[in-house]
Amino acid sequence: MPPTPSNNRFAPKNFIPLALWEKFGTSAFNLFIFLLLIVYLFPITYMIATAFMRSAQLGDRYAPPYPARQMTYLYEDKERKMYQVPFEEGVRELALVNAGTRSSEFIDPQNPDAGLITWEGSWRTLPGAYRFEITWDNFVQLLAAIPFERLIQNTLVIALISEVGVLISSIVVAYGFARFPLPGGDFLFYLMIATLLIPEKVTLIPTYFFFTRILDWEGTWFPILLPFFFGNAVYIFLLRQNFKSIPKEMEEAAMLDGAGPLRILFSVVIPQSWPVITTTALLHFFYIWNETRQAALYLSTRRDLIPVSFGVQNFQSLFPNQNMLQASALIVMLVPVVIILLAQRYFMQKLVVTGIEK
Repeated sequence: MPPTPSNNRFAPKNFIPLALWEKFGTSAFNLFIFLLLIVYLFPITYMIATAFMRSAQLGDRYAPPYPARQMTYLYEDKERKMYQVPFEEGVRELALVNAGTRSSEFIDPQNPDAGLITWEGSWRTLPGAYRFEITWDNFVQLLAAIPFERLIQNTLVIALISEVGVLISSIVVAYGFARFPLPGGDFLFYLMIATLLIPEKVTLIPTYFFFTRILDWEGTWFPILLPFFFGNAVYIFLLRQNFKSIPKEMEEAAMLDGAGPLRILFSVVIPQSWPVITTTALLHFFYIWNETRQAALYLSTRRDLIPVSFGVQNFQSLFPNQNMLQASALIVMLVPVVIILLAQRYFMQKLVVTGIEK
C-alpha cells in the first residue's frame, strides 16, 4: 500500500523562506547597517573634506565636494583659470583668456599654437577644471591665530586635577553604597540618583551667585574643579554596580588576613574594577575636553585660563569662515578620538581579571 501524502505543516517545503533568509538575509541586513553608517558619518566626512579646502573652492558652486584646486595655465605672463567648456565633439578643459557676456575666448593648454578659441555663451555657467589637492593653509592660519599650546595645557591641567578628585570621591562613595549597610543607605542612593533629574539650569544661578559673590572665585578654576571633589552621580552609579558584582568571598579572605576596609578597597576591589574605572576616567576627560558653559561663566575675564573648547568657540564666533570653522572643529575632535582608540585596547585587555569575566 503506497504511503499517503503527509499533511504535516512542518514539511521541508515550508522552510524555503528560512533558507532564503539564511542565504540573503544576513547580507541584506549588513548592507542596511553599512548604508546607515555612511549616512551617520557623512557630516564628519564633510567636515574633514571642508577643513582641507581653499576658500575659493567654497565660493564656487560647481566645485567638487572633495578638496581640490582649480587648474590654471600661464598665458601671456598671466595665470588663466581653466574651465570645462562643452563643444559638439565633447567637453574640453580650456583656459579663459577674454571673458565676455555672450561669448568668450579660450586657449587650449594642450595645443596653444592653435590660437584662441571662441565659445558662445556665458562663461560664468562653466564648471571649473579641478584636480584633487589638499591644503594645510587653514591649519597654519588657525595655529597662528589661536594659542593652542596654552589652551591644551589649561585643559589638561583642569582634567588632571578634576579627574583625581572625581575618581577618589566617587570610588569611596560607591564602595560605601555597595558594601556597608548604612542606615537608610538605599534611600540615600536613590536620592542621589534622583539628582540627575534636576535640570542644570535650575542650579545655575544659585551656584554662580555662591561662587562669584560669596567666595569671589570669578576668574579662577575653583568653580570648575570644586564640584568634582564631591563625586558624580553617574560615576557613582557605574562604580557601585561594578563593586556589587565582585564576589564577597575575595574581600572576606582579605579580612581574615587582617586587611581593613581601605586596604580591601585598594588591594582587592580596585584591581578588579579597572575597566569601569577606565571608562569613568574617559567619560570625565571627554566632558572636560568639551566644557564650554562653565568656562564661559567663570573664565570669560581670564583669557589665559580658558580651556581649548571655549577658546575655539570664541574663535569660531569671531572668524566665521567655513573652512576655518571645520578645521578648528577637526583639531578639537581629534584628541578624544585618538585617546579612545588607545584606551580601547587597554580596556579590552582588562575585561577578564583573575578568571572572572566582567
